[in-house]
Amino acid sequence: MHKSTALLTDMYELTMVDSTLASGTADRQSVFEVFSRRLPSGRRYGVVAGTGRILDEIASFTFSDEELTYLKDTKIVSPETVDWLANYKFSGDIYGYAEGECFFPQSPILTVTGTFAEAVILETLVLSILNHDAAVAAAASRMTIAAHGRPCLEMGARRTHERAAVSAARAAAVGGFAGTSVLEAGRTYGIPAIGTAAHSFTLVHDTEEQAFAAQVATMGPDTTLLVDTYDVERGVARAVQAAREAGGELGAVRLDSGDLVAQAFTVRKQLDDLGATSTKITVTSDLDEYAIAALGAAPVDSYGVGTKLVTGSGFPTAELVYKLVAREDANGNMKEVAKKSASKKSYGGLKVAGRLADEDGVAREEVIVSAESWEQGRAELEEMGARPLQVPLVLGGSIQPHHSVAEASEHHISSRNQLPYQAWRLSAGEPALPSRMLDIFEGDNNPYEG
Repeated sequence: MHKSTALLTDMYELTMVDSTLASGTADRQSVFEVFSRRLPSGRRYGVVAGTGRILDEIASFTFSDEELTYLKDTKIVSPETVDWLANYKFSGDIYGYAEGECFFPQSPILTVTGTFAEAVILETLVLSILNHDAAVAAAASRMTIAAHGRPCLEMGARRTHERAAVSAARAAAVGGFAGTSVLEAGRTYGIPAIGTAAHSFTLVHDTEEQAFAAQVATMGPDTTLLVDTYDVERGVARAVQAAREAGGELGAVRLDSGDLVAQAFTVRKQLDDLGATSTKITVTSDLDEYAIAALGAAPVDSYGVGTKLVTGSGFPTAELVYKLVAREDANGNMKEVAKKSASKKSYGGLKVAGRLADEDGVAREEVIVSAESWEQGRAELEEMGARPLQVPLVLGGSIQPHHSVAEASEHHISSRNQLPYQAWRLSAGEPALPSRMLDIFEGDNNPYEG
């Protein structure tokens, strides 16, 4: 049985439940929204990733005797709240941007509706998943842009927490990466697993020739041989020879150190001179989107990326927040609520988002409609000719069909391809699309501030 995820939460989520149960406000219908006030500095778009993981975790977000005993023994909450938690199972609705969709400041990428108590308790779990996965997916997207169609492969497991490595591999796949070194990610999410040998494999053999022969014998001549343990030029010659002695042509060589641009040209010429014209070149060694872009003119066929990918390439969080935007009042009427704090202002009300495009299909604006219901907002957006961005993820506590990792990756490429050209630039700049709020009740048509 899948282990409960109920304690993957901050204490104050449960103490708020405790207090609202005591005050009689726990059952007030509420609307929570996940959004970003701003993109990480200089980024031009964000990428929604982690949605599928959230839905998996919500299914396991229940309190077993083990969790309840802990809460009771430590007196985190009152005995009455422990009893309430014993029967907890999310029964509300969740709408969100399809996984892989690009987003911008104020985009309502996830909307959670239900009673205050059952919705607020999900905050920490939702944000911990989305902030991590969206950060990795955004980095992956920038890297695959820089790669111009050459495959990018995720190799960051040894640079992050062992469970985060699996999540990062999944998020990287959403952002366009073609494979992962992490076997658990391959097993769990169906991502192609990749990997052959490290420098230690060469060093454990008496000679480089013996190491290459051993690898080719078990993995076949179309394997990838790491050629820079000693001398690259000799390594390439030995690698090609090892494959030919096994009756085939070498699949690829891997370069992991030195001046990768210069080496790529030198190695390509050497391979071609040896007649190994079909042998590919893959490069690793602390790459990020800028290093990949610098390799664009070099004869490189694929990239292996680790540290910079799994840490969001300088931005390890997507800076998403989870805020109450509407709630039932004492008379049973829904009321918009919002923070007015300086630099942390939010906008009240349930919101539904769409994207407007020009006659060529290029996105030009994110339109966010304030509405009484998701259905009403969606109808308004369709009348405007906007592409609706949100889909139902949970209805009445029942998890709805949603994108697989492969489908999320395809959706991301489609969404990214619709953005204007400036979105693809790696240099710092403003968000690629403006966001505009439309209040269909009052006729307001004002751009968001900040």
